[in-house]
Amino acid sequence: MTSTTSRRGFLKGSAAAGATLVIGFNLAGQLTVQAGETVVKSFNPFIKIRSDNTIIAVIKHFEMGQGTTTGLTTILAEELDADWDSMVPEFAPADRKRYANLFWGGAQGTGGSSAIANSFMQYRQAGAVARDMLVRAAAATWQVPAADITTLKGVLSHAGSGKSATYGQMVGAAAKLTPAEDVPLKKPEDFTLIGKDYLPRKDSNAKTDGSAIFAMDVKIPNMVYVVVARPPRFGGKVKSFDDSKARAVRGVVDVQKIPRGIAVYAKNTWAALKGRDALILTWDFSEAENRSTDEMLTQYRDAMKKTGNIALDKGDAAAASDSAEQKTSLEFVFPFLAHAPMEPQNCVIRYVEGKSAELWDGCQSPSMTQDVVAKILDLKIDDVKVNTVYAGGSFGRRVTGDADYGGEAAMAAKAIKGKYAVKLVWTREDDLKGGFYRPMHVEKLDLALNQDKVPTLWRHSVTGIPFFPIPADKLDGSAVEGLQNLPYDIANIKVDQHNIDSKVTTLWWRSVGHSHTAYSKEVGIDVMAEMAGADPLDFRLKLLKDHPREAAVLKLAAEKAGWGDKMAPGKGRGIAVHESFNSFVAQVVDVSKDKDGAIKVDRVVCVIDCGIVINPDVVRAQMEGGIGYGLGAVMRNKISFDNGEVEQNNFPDYLPLRMSDMPVVEVHIIPSGEKPTGVGEPGLPPLAPALSNAIFQVTGKRITALPMTDSGIDFA
Repeated sequence: MTSTTSRRGFLKGSAAAGATLVIGFNLAGQLTVQAGETVVKSFNPFIKIRSDNTIIAVIKHFEMGQGTTTGLTTILAEELDADWDSMVPEFAPADRKRYANLFWGGAQGTGGSSAIANSFMQYRQAGAVARDMLVRAAAATWQVPAADITTLKGVLSHAGSGKSATYGQMVGAAAKLTPAEDVPLKKPEDFTLIGKDYLPRKDSNAKTDGSAIFAMDVKIPNMVYVVVARPPRFGGKVKSFDDSKARAVRGVVDVQKIPRGIAVYAKNTWAALKGRDALILTWDFSEAENRSTDEMLTQYRDAMKKTGNIALDKGDAAAASDSAEQKTSLEFVFPFLAHAPMEPQNCVIRYVEGKSAELWDGCQSPSMTQDVVAKILDLKIDDVKVNTVYAGGSFGRRVTGDADYGGEAAMAAKAIKGKYAVKLVWTREDDLKGGFYRPMHVEKLDLALNQDKVPTLWRHSVTGIPFFPIPADKLDGSAVEGLQNLPYDIANIKVDQHNIDSKVTTLWWRSVGHSHTAYSKEVGIDVMAEMAGADPLDFRLKLLKDHPREAAVLKLAAEKAGWGDKMAPGKGRGIAVHESFNSFVAQVVDVSKDKDGAIKVDRVVCVIDCGIVINPDVVRAQMEGGIGYGLGAVMRNKISFDNGEVEQNNFPDYLPLRMSDMPVVEVHIIPSGEKPTGVGEPGLPPLAPALSNAIFQVTGKRITALPMTDSGIDFA
């Protein structure tokens, strides 16, 4: 099997190396220690220190490029005073009781920019306890006071006696001790790894030399490749099919109907795809989504004629509207968007009928996958094992409520009663035409100022398809993220939200609701500044007097960008600020217009306040990645429908960001002693409105329908 280091392989290595000190938490949340690798189920290892001085950092969150393997390892190594080169990350097994995301109510998973934020104290405590045990073991062995022992880069030293030992040499003695309670943690001023720039990422070498294992790399004995023919319209069903020509394709070994469509099994991916093409299919679209995008928009706009579910109601919006000196209304249209990760969905499952299932997956939520697979295969959750491997991007796509591709793999394995191990593969076309999308939204914004040019009204209505079925009269909080805690000091604010029923499957997309609400909010506040005849920066700052962290990132971004400097003809500069995932980000975008009117994005200055920074380079990379991802989407991307079928097929008509599109990006991090907050998603929301506001400066056009190309903006 091609895979990451297996547990069996690790155990063999541990046995050869000698004793192992294993430290983690029991189910009561108490730090516990065990010697050796025989770990009881009530115990979740976070650190494994081997006698050869290798230190295993058990990573409870998966890695999709966002840097968790580096970040969590850094936290452990900091409190442990370990040598960075001795630290080896290892993905935790699927077990929600032992490795739950503390922000997810008991589920195990990665998302919402929560990996570092929810794990910070856990990993610090585990590292500190491990160091304390090693120090006490050395003190007892050398018969010296523990307070006189120092630690540095995995070595224990006692200056008075001249004695020293590596951590690995003290593992056996430390494993006999009981963990102390309330071991003091380092003070931030004593950090030597956290917040430092010189640590190389733990996943870089493996990804560079090709040794990193993604789900697409996994091969196990007796494995076949499976692709599924799915209805071309959401909610469609198989009416009839003829698989005789498919079965005649060389390499095809079976064809089965499963609840999601028709599964074709073959000895290789190419044969599976050719077999799928040879299927003769008739679909039932009687209960499907059969409308065009324009028809859907009509439903959205009709829904907005009535007041929806109230998200925020402050002051008297109606009275403010009646008494306003200046008023304006804006309608924003945000399209469906695909996630389009570079590695489309895929996984491997080995099913032993009636007994067990084992999956290999770049799995964003192992507990969701366990639940779904166990139900499909009628197994106990503990009989479903999920091996987490690297994922080639996700942006939210690899965690769905129905574990869509993991569930399909289980259905395909069940249909053949476990005769073969199954490697399910989605193509790029499969995902773009039939995956899960950032919902389309329509937003209406009514704004008003009084005679003193002071904002008096913010009336905001949001309409879209929820991620999960929600009654029409229940608030979808995800749709109004960033609006329920509107930071601007406006006396009268009313935000409501409408749920649209559709068969189209929707899902959180990088930064979730903030991906659209930040746009309407920050373009809206720019419009207000224009109405007031005020500078967009000064206007924002006056309204942020009670929000110092937003004001601070805004001021620094403006300073670093040269806000207020005279711009050359044909150049524009826009600004935006937004809080998401408890982090504060401001961005200033510079654009230029060529002689033909095409826009070039020249520079983005980004400032983030995300509390204590674990790895500055990772934070900068996440800001740069979020900016690039958001830029590509806002410039050209959309998923549109004609007669219920998606019009986009692959990257030629869902263009990713090109290298020539990418601007110069400057990232500045505000030093902070606050607890760590999110960085994977907060870099995206301010980009689009800051760009829009910059384009307004050179074109005089407010862009309210996305992507920008649909509003007549050409990009150089």
